[in-house]
Amino acid sequence: MNKILITGATGHLGKSVVEQLLKITAPENIAILARDPGKADYFKSKGIDIRIGEYDDVVSLQKALKGIDKVMLISAADPFTRLQQHMNVVDAAQTSGVKHIVYTGVSIKNPDSSANQFLIQSHFRTESYIIKSDLNYTFLRNNLYTDVIPMFVGENVFDSGITLPTQEGKVAFALRREIGEAAANVLLQSTHQDKTYEITGATAYGFEDVARALSLLSGKEISYNQLDPAAYSAHLRQLGVPDNFVQMMAAFSADIKNNQHAGITRDLQVLLGRKPAGLTEALKELYGL
Repeated sequence: MNKILITGATGHLGKSVVEQLLKITAPENIAILARDPGKADYFKSKGIDIRIGEYDDVVSLQKALKGIDKVMLISAADPFTRLQQHMNVVDAAQTSGVKHIVYTGVSIKNPDSSANQFLIQSHFRTESYIIKSDLNYTFLRNNLYTDVIPMFVGENVFDSGITLPTQEGKVAFALRREIGEAAANVLLQSTHQDKTYEITGATAYGFEDVARALSLLSGKEISYNQLDPAAYSAHLRQLGVPDNFVQMMAAFSADIKNNQHAGITRDLQVLLGRKPAGLTEALKELYGL
């Protein structure tokens, strides 16, 4: 059995992958990369191998990756530093004898015209760097998580409705839990070498659809109000949202408006072996309705 290491395992997606792996393989076949061992107690309690290493310390990465056959590189959070950090993991993987790397990127219709260039391009540059390496690879290009909908609509959605500048744009949302399950299946199977998967939901939805689904689930009438992009950014700033986050939300909203995340594939369904959750089912889970 191959030894699998997950980076970013203390994050939401990483933990989801590990929990799915534990359902179908023994814990001794799993390792995680941790910078702070104190944050890995949950995984240690499950019998998982804790490897200490930091993205910016190549020597620590080389040590952590010894004896590992497959690495799942979950993209790092900091867009300013992650490309170099990803390159460090790839370099260490080659030096340490890793055979296969699975990388979580982004599914988007046209990267070159994205309003989110700063965030998007590091994913594709990472893919290019991996392709040039000696490693076998699998790219999981994830669409927007259904789990980010509460962030977009705000915590007062059941009282004030949804106000966004996304117009009629749609997104093929997918639950992070199901994306993690699909990733775990890829890690445990041997048929995904040098393949790229566009991980999307089975249907694309707009925020009018989100409002309709939340209305059905809650029994309240949730409105969807379209807002001018400049007014939306000004509104977020009035609420005290940090400027860098305002810019990020505006860029994501622009991409949604332009249907950059509306593409649909069957890749998630194939990797899961079933149709992924639809919008209403997913929102019911996320909101506990």
